[in-house]
Amino acid sequence: SSDLFSELINDLAEQMCLSRMDAIIHHCETTGLEVDVASTLISSALKSKIREEAQELNLLKKSAKLPL
Repeated sequence: SSDLFSELINDLAEQMCLSRMDAIIHHCETTGLEVDVASTLISSALKSKIREEAQELNLLKKSAKLPL
């Protein structure tokens, strides 16, 4: 399920000090999971974290955020 996959990727990212995207790629390389299949397992919460990391790295244009 996407929740289980997202939890696995978040744990892997923290343990190996990787970005979420790098953690997904690492997981695919070590398990043989196709990237196309992995992309269908990404939850909206994980997608949001990937977007935030990409914005911090200036890979995506920053979106407006409310100061909370």
